[in-house]
Amino acid sequence: MSNVLSISHQDIIRHIRFECQIPNVLEAIAARKIIADAAASNGIKVESEELQQAGDNLRLAKKLVKASDTWIWLKTHNLSLDEFEEIVHASVLTAKLANHLFAKQVETFFFAHQLDYVAAATYEIVLDSKDLALELFYALKEDEISFPDIARKYIQNQELTHTWGYQGIRCRKDFPPVIASSIFAANAPEILKPIETSQGVYLIWVEKIIHPKLDEQLRAQIQQDLFVAWLKQQSEQLKIVIKENLDSNYSVNQSNIKVNADMNN
Repeated sequence: MSNVLSISHQDIIRHIRFECQIPNVLEAIAARKIIADAAASNGIKVESEELQQAGDNLRLAKKLVKASDTWIWLKTHNLSLDEFEEIVHASVLTAKLANHLFAKQVETFFFAHQLDYVAAATYEIVLDSKDLALELFYALKEDEISFPDIARKYIQNQELTHTWGYQGIRCRKDFPPVIASSIFAANAPEILKPIETSQGVYLIWVEKIIHPKLDEQLRAQIQQDLFVAWLKQQSEQLKIVIKENLDSNYSVNQSNIKVNADMNN
């Protein structure tokens, strides 16, 4: 019996259909076409130097340090070098288009939506009883018990127990509205009076409130959010039609990305 399993393009497409992934695939294809058309209409092009740098960055991100690593990765993903270049080209084109369309809108958007970017570092314990939550709340106020002691006793999840129910740093939109209103009105550090929800009674320690600064990281995030919203709007205006019997023959330009040299050379 042969150990070779032959899989055709039709098999792959059939699997994508059976896994109900067609809508996601169509959305991704539409997005690439929208970006390509918008970039062309705005005169945005990708220079060879940008392509090479982005290709090197992608290889570095995927730990493809040696040329042989790159060839193995390409083979694993059934990609040619030309197709690798197409991936890199699309990435650079997307970044340049996003910057072209929204870089000048970031500050205006930030100041108009500044409250959305205020964040809080919190610790949470969810209890079944409001009476118990109130009892623990007043015990905390009187320094009769500590929040870590309560966490160790009442949190079932062992990982959360070790971190005292720490939830990380989250923005207003990441909290349910009924909880967000109390958290962002707190004078941190502060233990909030128990908040009753359908999921249970929350006992929350607000460690600190973090007011946003428009640094490079937040600027990039806002620009990306604006671009994603724009792309979604553009997609919703399209009627996507699947063409049957597509011609599988296509031509690609010779790649400009060099992978014959190791990344550390």
